Amino acid sequence: MNQTPCTFKNFRDLLLKCVAERDLSTGKTLHARYVKSIVASSTYLSNHFVNLYSKCGRLSSARAAFDSTEQPNVFSYNVIVKAYAKDSKIHIARQLFDEIPHPDTVSYNTLISGYADARETVPAMVLFKRMRELGFEVDGFTLSGLIAACCGRVELIMQLHCFAVSGGFDSYSSVNNAFVSYYSKGGFLREAVSVFYGMGELRDEVSWNSMIVAYGQHKEGAKALGLYKEMILKGFRIDMYTLASVLNALTSLNDLMGGRQFHCKLIKAGYHQNSHVGSGLIDFYSKCGGLNGMSDAEKVFQEILSPDLVIWNTMISGYSMNEELSEEAVKSFRQMQRIGHRPDDCSFVCVTSACSNLCSTSQGKQIHGLAIKSHIPSNRISVNNSLISMYYENGNLQDARRVFDRMPELNAVTYNCMIKGYAQHGRVTEALLLYQRMLDSGIAPNNITFVAVLSACVHSGKVAEGQNYFNTMKERFKIEPEAEHYSCMIDLLGRAGKLEEAERFIDSMPFKAGPVAWAALLNACRKHKNIALAERAANELMAMKPNADTPYVMLANMYTDAGRWEEMAAMRKLMRSRRIRKKPGCSWIEVKKKQHVFVAEDWSHPMIREVCEYLEEMMKKMKELGYVMDKKWAMVKTDEAGEGEEEMRLGHHSEKLAVAFGLMSTGHGEEIVVKKNLRICGDCHNAIKFMSEVAGREIIVRDNLRFHCFKDGKCSCGDYW
Repeated sequence: MNQTPCTFKNFRDLLLKCVAERDLSTGKTLHARYVKSIVASSTYLSNHFVNLYSKCGRLSSARAAFDSTEQPNVFSYNVIVKAYAKDSKIHIARQLFDEIPHPDTVSYNTLISGYADARETVPAMVLFKRMRELGFEVDGFTLSGLIAACCGRVELIMQLHCFAVSGGFDSYSSVNNAFVSYYSKGGFLREAVSVFYGMGELRDEVSWNSMIVAYGQHKEGAKALGLYKEMILKGFRIDMYTLASVLNALTSLNDLMGGRQFHCKLIKAGYHQNSHVGSGLIDFYSKCGGLNGMSDAEKVFQEILSPDLVIWNTMISGYSMNEELSEEAVKSFRQMQRIGHRPDDCSFVCVTSACSNLCSTSQGKQIHGLAIKSHIPSNRISVNNSLISMYYENGNLQDARRVFDRMPELNAVTYNCMIKGYAQHGRVTEALLLYQRMLDSGIAPNNITFVAVLSACVHSGKVAEGQNYFNTMKERFKIEPEAEHYSCMIDLLGRAGKLEEAERFIDSMPFKAGPVAWAALLNACRKHKNIALAERAANELMAMKPNADTPYVMLANMYTDAGRWEEMAAMRKLMRSRRIRKKPGCSWIEVKKKQHVFVAEDWSHPMIREVCEYLEEMMKKMKELGYVMDKKWAMVKTDEAGEGEEEMRLGHHSEKLAVAFGLMSTGHGEEIVVKKNLRICGDCHNAIKFMSEVAGREIIVRDNLRFHCFKDGKCSCGDYW
């Protein structure tokens, strides 16, 4: 390559264009020509080759280009430090930083930003302290990186806010924008709003976008849309980030019609193929449209020209949020890998959620192994939290606790997951002890913590303790109870037989009770045979969820139990007139890495005959130990039932078939975990206790409310369910 100024300029301009456009192919050609033909090495050009490889995700090539630079300067080091930090190799980034002969402010900012990405708060703060002690100038980039490095620790963010104001750094838009974002993420919307409106003329497009997102995160969708309209009136440029923020607001409002209209505007404006906007659309349809919405999400996905990792993650998340599509989530995860995307922490969180829905221990363990091999230091805590949930939801509380105990860092979500796991498995003592350990460790509980703690009290009948925790969250921790907390209290009082108190509680709520609260009261009425109150609860549920079968079925079953056949017949007639069908009982079990599905009174399973024969022999042994079939759960009028009809119906409930298949298909020591889509019936609960005793096996059944661990003829719920 001739060293004339013109040729050098052309070469430089072409190289800079390759860096800007991430054109790796042309860049490699230029690098080969540079290495072969240049006489005197150019640090300037070498630096940009390092930058090119770094931006294209070729870390080894970037390092080779850096090592071949004869006289690396501070820019050279800054580029390679950033490359390692972006590749989640923060320890190597630190080693290279320490080798810089004369670091500058950019060097410190780069490493602080790297620590923020790695969620390493303490090293970032120590580096900031050293930077100030050595007299380096602090700028807006320094503060923005430090705010991100706080990882949601609002007390640190507040200290940095004081420092920013006293040092005059609140004149930087970027710093204020970071405060808006991270105050919101930490749950402090009021502070985010204060910063936003305090910025005045400093507000730019990023400021408005950040505030719209903040409102959306806090379910203030109407305010977010109002801000969007105000942003347009003030003449700010609307970009893809603004549009994605508006979609987030529409999602928080669950406004399917509004979202569809906005989607039409995006198509007209040509944004529908943009990956950032497309991600917002997929998220919107998956959260607001249910199963039908996922077909719309798939159409959006197919229109995006080059789906990136974020798009794939959003799609996997959408599938995993719809339990029936969890298998599609796992398939999408595998397909994403096949086309060359490397899963990140978000990918693993989404796919482990799908494995939880599938009740597939084998797939869950495969994903766990892959996560370990992937060496994801960034947000590792979120992956571990999802693994805890996956293991306990698959009935494996031991492995959930093992993940918990091996975690180097715990946060509120970690404790919430483990407390909830213990609560759902009926291990109430462990749940409450863990809550106390959480407080002792200095981690503040949040609203989700109290849902988990109250659930533990619900499953054990600890009424006084539950009332104390409910009061504590308001008085000590200043957390306003939400719908889920009130529903837990109604469930707690109702299960304990305090139905009048539960009704007064629901009537005194500061907002209108939702379907979860009325369903909890209806369940309690069913248990304690209070038909009058059950009718009120059922009517409320029918008005709120007219297509749900639960209130009709439960009321019909209560009429059946009471021998009120005319009311039962009228209720079933009402169901037919409204075209509401009872959801059939369905149970799943995984045996030898394959899912087997059983449906009540269904003969489609290829081994159903062998299962029924095994179950019949098991029944004989169970009866010898004292098992008596509770025929009321057959829901058939005794004098109208044909000979053996009641026994046949009860004997072919899906959970009995699944457990029998599990026992006959596995050996001693192998786990038997059955998942059911409905609540386990009283006769099946009693029968599986006897089955565990006869077989000498531990059997875990996960219904739609909790786990039942059967062993030696007893259940972990203590028959309180």
